[in-house]
Amino acid sequence: MKSAEKIAGEILKTADIRINGNRRWDIQVHNHELYARVLSGGSLALGESYMDGWWDCAAIDEFSTRLLQAKIGKEIISPALLFHILKAKALNQQRKSKAFEVGQRHYDVGNDLYKIMLDKRMIYTSGYWKKTSSLDKAQEEKLELVCKKIDLKKGMSLLDIGCGWGGFAKYAAEKYGARVVGITIAKEQAALARESCKGLPVEIRLQDYRDLKPTQQFDRVVSIGMIEHVGPKNYPLYFKIMKDCLKDDGLLLVESFSADWGPSQSDPWSDKYIFPNGTIPRLGQIVDATEKLLVIEDCHNFGADYDKTLMAWHKNVIKHKDQIKQEYGERFLRMWNYYLLTFAGMFRSRKVQNWHIVFSKSGMKNGYVSIR
Repeated sequence: MKSAEKIAGEILKTADIRINGNRRWDIQVHNHELYARVLSGGSLALGESYMDGWWDCAAIDEFSTRLLQAKIGKEIISPALLFHILKAKALNQQRKSKAFEVGQRHYDVGNDLYKIMLDKRMIYTSGYWKKTSSLDKAQEEKLELVCKKIDLKKGMSLLDIGCGWGGFAKYAAEKYGARVVGITIAKEQAALARESCKGLPVEIRLQDYRDLKPTQQFDRVVSIGMIEHVGPKNYPLYFKIMKDCLKDDGLLLVESFSADWGPSQSDPWSDKYIFPNGTIPRLGQIVDATEKLLVIEDCHNFGADYDKTLMAWHKNVIKHKDQIKQEYGERFLRMWNYYLLTFAGMFRSRKVQNWHIVFSKSGMKNGYVSIR
């Protein structure tokens, strides 16, 4: 019978990864119980064992990229993954009673951490790197791109669903003279967004999207990097609410991940430690939820830009690692390092995409002009 180490070595070999090799993406094993732990526990065990210091890798982003490109993990159905799949199928993990959980566990971990990691506007979604190599500029370019795609004009009303720390709301109000309502389910985000947008025509609400009322309609609606918290069982309602909040001649823009990972569209490790109850949509699920409700005017995939964004965030984290370790501890720093670099690998492998999808209510009369 083959040992767990031999089996693991053969699996990793298909991704050109060596155990205790000398390349940056090779894994360095510190505890030989790792092999059995990961073979029985899958991706959850891989992430937790890294957090526990059982292994290291100089380039986890490239290690992750190679694993995904080689489709390693598809064959390993661990008890943790099986339970995760069954739970997702049986339960609505994004029901309203759980809506604020991700805010409390992820976004409210501390504004100081995000100030260290993000750009000066604190945008926690992908930048747009077409014309720049600067994180600050890439995020500003993305905000400008959104405004152009929705043809934002002075005096328009704008609803920002999942407004984060208010970066886009502030940009739209300052640069375009829009009147903005932003909603978030994170208390720390709401507090900082209100402070940042003080003196501007911006209202920040601590509110779940399901509490929006169609009695208030907007010229434009955006939802940037929020649908991953909505869940497939709620997509029809999510899009219906946005349509109801949109004026008849309005435009809606949704920024969304997409992937096709089979029976589970989320990862047990990420679900436990980073984005509780999160689910990456399949692009087809978005189409199914909207094709009888709205008109898709434009789709733009700039997923490769998310790799650059995550690596820029990681660079900022490493620059301040001693401060983060002092405040949050060594295990948290390893967890955050693993999160940013494995997510970079997801986008670098091109197994996960990032979309701008523009919708109208009934189709634009003379068609939509795509902007890149």
